[in-house]
Amino acid sequence: MYSLVSAPVLGFDLTRLQGGSAAADVLLRGLRLQRADLPVLAERLPDEGVRGPLWVEVESAARRMPNLKGMSKDDPAGNLALVERAPIGSVDALLTCLRYDVMSWTWEGTGREARQTEEAASATALLCDAAVGCYLREVLDDDSRRRLGAGWVSAMKKLPAGAPIDLGPHHYTVSALLDRLRTLRPEDRERVSTAADDARRNTAGWSPAVHSASWAAYLSDRVRTAAAAQMLLVQAVDTAGIPLADRAGGVWNMLSGAVQALVVRDLLDTATAHRLLAPVVAALGPAWLG
Repeated sequence: MYSLVSAPVLGFDLTRLQGGSAAADVLLRGLRLQRADLPVLAERLPDEGVRGPLWVEVESAARRMPNLKGMSKDDPAGNLALVERAPIGSVDALLTCLRYDVMSWTWEGTGREARQTEEAASATALLCDAAVGCYLREVLDDDSRRRLGAGWVSAMKKLPAGAPIDLGPHHYTVSALLDRLRTLRPEDRERVSTAADDARRNTAGWSPAVHSASWAAYLSDRVRTAAAAQMLLVQAVDTAGIPLADRAGGVWNMLSGAVQALVVRDLLDTATAHRLLAPVVAALGPAWLG
């Protein structure tokens, strides 16, 4: 359910979770890790005596996450709130994405023979601890969350800042849109919401356009670039103060589609690019397009 290829889906869940912006930050740093960083991470992984009980808490908290099984025919308002908040994916899906996508470069061999070194496995485990603690923020007790993230926070203080986030050949345009979102005024948020409502009523061609943009990212080896852009979008939407109902009601899809299109703008046909970018241009004007 979660993967770097389908980062817009992961982003949709993170933008609706209390700890989503923090989880996106962990993922962004994870995408920029290098082999020289692994020892620093690995040596800060707590032993199993510490991690075991914490992961018992993680499993218990994961079962308390909102999900659509809690819907009731007698509570329409409650059902709407649940649909707005319930993640599409799960903790297991997040862990799979982290281990096999974000940290794919640490695996040696193929298929069932694929293995990580002990150092790489420990570094990956520390990344997973931190990301899960953020993902489950609203259902995990504060002490467990802090202890899950302590090793990661310590490691980040020791590691260099890391390579700059690469947003591809259209870096400045993607950055301009993200900057525009971070500084939205109340009237801007209203226009964004209105544009998303209009886009939701006119969905013809939107799904194929998003598929084309995602496929272009895959074929051009920009999957990690596109995923980083989506995680930055999670944080920008949070900074912008866009209401949860609007995020769930179409704003995320509209903005995510535009970001995906910008990452591969040079590879898209005019009609596809226009379909994904036009609603955001209508809401925010064209200045950020450069």
